[in-house]
Amino acid sequence: MRVIAGTTKGVFSIEPTRQVLACRGVRELVRLGKRWFAGTGAGLFASDDGVAWSSVGLTDHEVWQVRRAADGALYAGTQPARLFRSDDDGENWHEVESFAAAPEAAAWCVPVEPRLPGRARALVTDGKDPNKLWVGVEVGGIMRSRDRGETWQLTLPGDNPDLHMMFAHPASRDTLFASTGYGRLDGVAEMIEGNAGVFRSDDGGTTWRYVFKGITPRYARPMCIDPRAPHALTVAAAPTAFSSFKDEGGARAELLRTEDGGATWRSLGDASHSPSRANFHGLTWDPEVPDGVLVGTDTGEVWRVDGDAHWTMLASGLPAVLSIAAH
Repeated sequence: MRVIAGTTKGVFSIEPTRQVLACRGVRELVRLGKRWFAGTGAGLFASDDGVAWSSVGLTDHEVWQVRRAADGALYAGTQPARLFRSDDDGENWHEVESFAAAPEAAAWCVPVEPRLPGRARALVTDGKDPNKLWVGVEVGGIMRSRDRGETWQLTLPGDNPDLHMMFAHPASRDTLFASTGYGRLDGVAEMIEGNAGVFRSDDGGTTWRYVFKGITPRYARPMCIDPRAPHALTVAAAPTAFSSFKDEGGARAELLRTEDGGATWRSLGDASHSPSRANFHGLTWDPEVPDGVLVGTDTGEVWRVDGDAHWTMLASGLPAVLSIAAH
């Protein structure tokens, strides 16, 4: 199995650890078919082996996520918030212009000072129906299409437009999960239960319900779902968007797990990560360990965590880890 980590300064192969791509802001690493893709601050890169990388376009955009649809097409979400499609395995891309042309797009932004363009950072495709697409915008909400991007409808889980990650349940195509934060288009909302955390939809994203009750901290960002039964959902949460190991007392982040779709949660933290001084930014399921995940931190570490909360360090001394992939 190959593990690769995307960092603020490029892609690193793990075990042994070596840099294989120098590039800023690698927010996405994913293997789709026989190719690896890296979404970076300088566009999209592809690799056949996870070691040798080449640019495949979108160089004027920060690429935040890439997913494959049931018809084989690839979709890429970017900042500024745009949606692109490729019909030749990522060699050429064209914009899905209807997405950025939606009336809601005029308000999309990250409400910091100075304001940043919104991010199309979370993509979900239907495994059997290529017409269905979901795009999570930070900050803007979830845009849904049932006609391959010809038209779009906006939904806001819990009236919250601050979308981070989305995943469909592997055994139920209409069940979706979304992680959210405190960001609002008119500023930062109150840090109250029900505002930020994890939401679940059982009707393809039409309606959403809050499934993070009783959990703190609530600012939920990285998330992954295991394709193996019981399809554990793992999410990393921190007190705020800016929680860091540099804070007094550290980031106070938590790694949390549900095996029943959000009805109950438990910590995956060990004694050193409950809470964690380092914040978690990279997160994916571990193909090599049943119920396991791979976690990357803002302190430049990569950890393997099993379902019994045993932590094993795989790498350290990296730049801040933003994404992880394994195959």
